[in-house]
Formats: sequence, structure tokens, C-alpha cells
Amino acid sequence: MALALDLSGRTALVTGSSQGIGLAIATALARAGARVAVNGRRAGALEEAADAVTSAAPGAEVLQVVADLSTGEGAEGALRQVPEVDVLVNNLGVFGPADPFAIDDATWERYFQVNVMSAVRMLRAHLPRMVERGWGRAVTIASDSAVVVPAEMIHYGVTKTALLGVTRGFAKAVAGTGVTVNTVLAGPTHTPGVEQFVEDLVGADGSWEERQHRFVLEHRPQSLVQRLLEPDEIASAVVYLCSDLASATTGGAVRADGGYVDSILP
Repeated sequence: MALALDLSGRTALVTGSSQGIGLAIATALARAGARVAVNGRRAGALEEAADAVTSAAPGAEVLQVVADLSTGEGAEGALRQVPEVDVLVNNLGVFGPADPFAIDDATWERYFQVNVMSAVRMLRAHLPRMVERGWGRAVTIASDSAVVVPAEMIHYGVTKTALLGVTRGFAKAVAGTGVTVNTVLAGPTHTPGVEQFVEDLVGADGSWEERQHRFVLEHRPQSLVQRLLEPDEIASAVVYLCSDLASATTGGAVRADGGYVDSILP
């Protein structure tokens, strides 16, 4: 029996979706029939993202939400542009290696505003509207780093750990309403930003395949797939959680980590 991941008639907002995992999620939701709003800070990048989505999903309706969700004002602006959504995917995030003893207060604050508070703002705004309609899906993209905090970027890992608590708490707040709230623990994924991250850690020698292999062996040896994931693999998990078929999954941290987290529990 084929799984029917049909989101026709639904409106989805994917934050931080001008490239990488966010763009892959927006594309996958559009292919499932959703009207998709892509979000970012730069209008030019969003135009390119919208073109990419419609090229992959001909006929899809794509909205462009130019807003910086790391600020309250930006979140309010996004809400004015798209006040009602059925599906919310909090993908916005920043990462990067840093000496833990050199991370200053301003950097910690920036990571919390971008990675954590942007999600809180969107959940706080959209979940009550979903509850009123009796149906909704909210998925926040966390990371294996939420559970296995990397020594080279603890500020990033800690923000992703915080998102697990945010998700569980908001899921309880909408219990019994037909609205589900989940987190996806994404494993190390091949995106343009990650290519630079890998180069920073293992150097620029050799082909991308060689650098990727060296990175996984030296810095993510727990990976059971022994490679970086592709954005489409994360997007597939998200689309399922946003569908009617995932009605029994809420308050969870669903792993799409390539087996990286060494645990038999989610």
C-alpha cells in the first residue's frame, strides 16, 4: 500500500528556507501539494528559492516572506505577511565552530535569538490559530548536536538541546487539539555551509568525497551510515510528520541522524 502524503489545501511556512535543508523541505512540501511560504532576510535569495521550488514542483504556489525572525519585529512582520498557516517548519539556524572559551556573551545571545527564540516566536504565534481550526503541524529542526554536544561548537549544541524542551512544552500546551508538535534530530547534512565547516576542520586537500569521508571518520565516527546526509533525506521525514499519517506522533524528537546518536531511544 502506497503512503499518501497529501498536503493539498494546506499552507506551510518554512523558516530559513532560501537554501540547504530549508529549501529541500519547502520543495518536498510543495511536491506534496502544499502552498509554501519560503522565508529569509534577503529578497533576492528568496526569489531564487521560489524559482527552485516551482521548477521542482510545477504549478506550486510559493510565497516569499522577507523577515528576520531573530527579532520580535521581524517575527511580527512575517505574521503580517502570512497570518495563517496549517504547517510550520522551524528550520532557521546558524552554526559554526568556535573555541568554547572564546565564545563571548554577544555570540551566545545571537545563537539563542536565531536558533531558539525564532522558533518560540513562530510557535507562540501560529499554534493558537491551528488549535482554533482543530488541525496543525509544527516541526522544528534540531540536530544530533542537541544530544551529543560537539566540543567545537557547544553554543550551537546547547541551543538545539533547548529546542527539544521547547517542542515538548508546546506539545503539552496543545494536547488533545488535533495539533502535533515535533522535533527532527537531523544528522550531519551536506549543505553549502557544511562544506565550509568540513573544510575548516579537515582542510581543503583532496576531493569533496575525500574530505567528507575524512570528516566523518575523524569527527563523527558514531555515524552508522558513515557519510553526510542529503537535505532531501531530512525533508522526507519532515513531510511525513506534517501529514495526516503522523497524527499519533507528537511531543517527540524524531531521529533522521543516520544512526549518529548512540541510543536505542529517540
